[in-house]
Amino acid sequence: MASAGKRKRISNVTNTQPSNNGAGSSSGTVGDGQVTGFVEGSILRITMQNFLTYDHSIVYPGPNLNMIVGANGTGKSSIVCAICLGLAGKTAILGRGDKVGLYVKRGCNKGSVEIVLYKAKGNLVINREIHVENNQSMWMLNGKHSSQKTVEEEVKALQIQVSNLCQFLPQEKVGEFAKMTKIELLEATEKSVGPPEMYDFHCELKTFRTKERELENVCKEKASALEKFKQRNERNKHDVERYYEKKRHLDNIKMLEKKKPWVEYETARKELEGVKKAREDAKKQLKTVRESQAPMLKKIQHIDSQLRPIENQMKDKTVSIREASQKCKQKQDHLDRKHREIEDIKQAFSLKQTEAADRQKRISNTRRMIDDLREELANIGDQSDVTPRIDAVNAELRRIQDEKAKMEGEKADLRREKDNLNGECRLLKNRLRSLDDMMKIKEEKLRGRSKDTYAAVQWLRQNKHIFSGNVYEPMMLVISVRNPDHAKYVENHIPFNDLRAFVFQKREDMEKFMMEVRDSQNLRVNSVFAPEESCANRAPSRPIESLKRFGFFAYLRELFDAPEEVMSYLCNQYKVHDVPVGTDQTKTMIKTVIEEPYLKVLYTAEEKYSLKKSFYSGKTSTSNSAVRPSQYLTMAVDAEEKRQLEEQIRTAEKSKQAIDVQMSTMQERTAKLDRRDNELRAQKKVLSEMKGKKRQLEQKISTKQDSLRQMEQGGIDLQKAEEETKAQISAVNSQKVAIVAEFMAHMKLRAKLSMEKVYMALETVGMTAEKTKLETDCRDGSAELRVLEQACAMLEQRKARLLEMCKGLMRRAREICNMDPGESAVPPDLHTAFSQLPDTMDEIDAMLNEERSRAECFTGLSENVVDEYNRREQEIKNLEKELDEKSNALNTYRQNISEAKERWLNPLKQLVEQINDKFSDFFRSMQCAGEVDLHSENEEEYDKYGIRIRVKFRSSTQLHELTAHHQSGGERSVSTMLYLMALQELNRCPFRVVDEINQGMDPVNERRVFDIVVRTACKETTSQYFFITPKLLQNLQYADEMTILCVHNGPHMLPPDKWDEKAFTRRCVRRKGK
Repeated sequence: MASAGKRKRISNVTNTQPSNNGAGSSSGTVGDGQVTGFVEGSILRITMQNFLTYDHSIVYPGPNLNMIVGANGTGKSSIVCAICLGLAGKTAILGRGDKVGLYVKRGCNKGSVEIVLYKAKGNLVINREIHVENNQSMWMLNGKHSSQKTVEEEVKALQIQVSNLCQFLPQEKVGEFAKMTKIELLEATEKSVGPPEMYDFHCELKTFRTKERELENVCKEKASALEKFKQRNERNKHDVERYYEKKRHLDNIKMLEKKKPWVEYETARKELEGVKKAREDAKKQLKTVRESQAPMLKKIQHIDSQLRPIENQMKDKTVSIREASQKCKQKQDHLDRKHREIEDIKQAFSLKQTEAADRQKRISNTRRMIDDLREELANIGDQSDVTPRIDAVNAELRRIQDEKAKMEGEKADLRREKDNLNGECRLLKNRLRSLDDMMKIKEEKLRGRSKDTYAAVQWLRQNKHIFSGNVYEPMMLVISVRNPDHAKYVENHIPFNDLRAFVFQKREDMEKFMMEVRDSQNLRVNSVFAPEESCANRAPSRPIESLKRFGFFAYLRELFDAPEEVMSYLCNQYKVHDVPVGTDQTKTMIKTVIEEPYLKVLYTAEEKYSLKKSFYSGKTSTSNSAVRPSQYLTMAVDAEEKRQLEEQIRTAEKSKQAIDVQMSTMQERTAKLDRRDNELRAQKKVLSEMKGKKRQLEQKISTKQDSLRQMEQGGIDLQKAEEETKAQISAVNSQKVAIVAEFMAHMKLRAKLSMEKVYMALETVGMTAEKTKLETDCRDGSAELRVLEQACAMLEQRKARLLEMCKGLMRRAREICNMDPGESAVPPDLHTAFSQLPDTMDEIDAMLNEERSRAECFTGLSENVVDEYNRREQEIKNLEKELDEKSNALNTYRQNISEAKERWLNPLKQLVEQINDKFSDFFRSMQCAGEVDLHSENEEEYDKYGIRIRVKFRSSTQLHELTAHHQSGGERSVSTMLYLMALQELNRCPFRVVDEINQGMDPVNERRVFDIVVRTACKETTSQYFFITPKLLQNLQYADEMTILCVHNGPHMLPPDKWDEKAFTRRCVRRKGK
């Protein structure tokens, strides 16, 4: 109860004295002093100052069940908000305004909430002062300034969790409980009623399991890599052995190649010593033979000195003879050229004779052709004139050309018209394609938010024919907002569950759809059916013109287009025809606007206002929230525009088809005209040829006569040509006589020189014979000399070669053995190796060939294979070491998991069994069935564990899991309430709050649930419980441990100083007695 206007509403509740307050009760509290029956962390007192609907109010709850009762709008939920915000809860938990400043009473600059929590060692007083201007809070803890974090830590230490739906369930979050996943429900239950360490053990298990999976994957990867490396090395092991065997052969080859130059050098050196000795012996024999041959050699040299001048003279004669012969040849060539010149003169004369004969033949043929043309000209001279017939054909051709030109003009007009239609079609199709693209974007947004709804849309498009009435896809796809800036109002007004809902004209179609999609395909979808009587054109409560003075420009229905059934549903369900939309002007005049009658919901530029009028007091309460930005309706697709575009495209296509028919007809007519034109042109050509043939004959005769005259005038004089030919031949013969005389002179000179050369040759023969005889005599005596000279030369050459060979072999041997240039002895290490190898070249070559043959047998081997093998061996050792370490770590984690699992799972199973026993008992008491179990698809996946609630409210059905879609709203409320009551007796949290959960229940279930709540929450072993409701059934069972808090708040209530609780009780007893 409260005073009118701004009077303070104070609640002072005791268990002995009645009070005049805003919330009355009977409880086990005694002021703020000694308390009894409260558990650690229970609420002793709630003080609200300028908070929501309260000016000032104090609430004293009891230690057990607190039943907060009051009419709608009196401020019951305000107490819930005070508990949440006073205990450092977030505004998002309440589901109301997102700014804490919105919870200060309208017109005030600041408000405060003070909560006193019971603690055995001294109560905890938390005070939160909220400032509207900067949307900030000031905290005080036991009268001292503090921070929000410190308050949160103190609250958490008392096991208070206002963010846990199992402990704190505001009115706006009742539906969220059924939407919780099994995993979320398990975590909330652990936090709410489990031992303090249970949730920590669960988190620890999940962390251990994550690390275990990581280690398992690492061990698998390393074991797999280790096995692969071992397999690869096993495959390469034989190649490595072969490589080393090949290397041994190559080392032998290398050592043999090092020894080979030393053996070669030693062999060459010994051979060089033998050659030097043989050369000295040969030189001594050569000297002796030369001394015996000296006299004969001297005589031969004297004959050579006499022969040399004669041989020089013979050479000179030979040169002169060659010159004379050359000159004779030149004169002979000159005579041959003169012979050919005479032949050319005779051939030229013969060609002139042939040309004269050909000219006479051409003249004869031309005369014959002229006679034939004259005869043909005489034959056609009497034919009729064809000019009139040609004129008639020309006239017909002109007529055809005119008709074709006319048709071409018509065809050009049709082509232009068709091009225009094509361009129009392209524009229309582009616009239609852009609309389809926008629809696809909206569909993608729908799929991103609800894959099940998207799948149902695809199914509907393929099976639309099975429905008898109109069926519409989800509203977000068929609603077209006229201005994208206004989409946010439509989205904020229509919940997303309805935006993704299918709309049906007939209920039987909706049932058929849900049976197929939800029950058969297990898709989570929403569906609604339109009212039987259309509400799409329902008139608003008052014309929009009467509201324009406040800045309103339209009703919500006028901001978007939708099919009639969809619009009818929205008008009926959400009153879109009666929700005005305003501007910033509306915001500035909001105090005046909310006093206007008939307004229940309205929008300013950035906020939504909801107005509720109290049924009891008639006072209007207002709540506001920020308008969220649009997510789904910004891309507007105008269905009517799309239909008009499709109709325009069909009309244009039909016009194009008609034009094509006309074009085809005109093409056939043009083809006929072309054929007639070709016929007339052929006829004209024949007539023109007849007309021009006589003129052509006359021209040909004239041409042939001119040609005949030219041939007769251009004749050749053969007699004159013959005389010129003879003169030319005579001149050439004179030149030939002079050339022959010169030729004979040169021949005589050559003969003379030849005779002189013969005489000199005879003289030389005698001297040569004497020299030959001397040489023959000397040759027999000097055979031994030549042999010795050759032997000496050969030995000298061989010595030089062997010396160079020795030097080269020594250099090569030093280079191969990496010796210094001055060294000549084999190093000791090589000497030892050389001693085990053959000492002869043949044996070394044989052994080299054998080793090379063996080495060549090892093909396809590479040093990289060995390097890779050795590197992989090292990696195998490293991997084995790492695998041992990881395996040990994995075993340690598994041991930790096993220990943590035992600490967590067994108590959890016991806890769930206790909850199930209570939950099942509660349902059995209501003649229904329900059970709670610990659900997990895989026992080792600790992050997949969850609590599954299954219920059935009719004996003919099976147990179904509690979801946000399968059960009705009342059934969900009953299940939620009974689950919370099952948690109540386990009592780890100090208090629980449930706000208006009984609103969706039928009277039978509400009565049963109320009885269970009273029995459970009033036990001595349970914690504090807050049950908020706007109404109660009659004749309910109550308990002495209950605390009834009646919220009297409004302008028509009695002032606090006039409220008499005893008098009110007496009147109620008298009224009941009557």
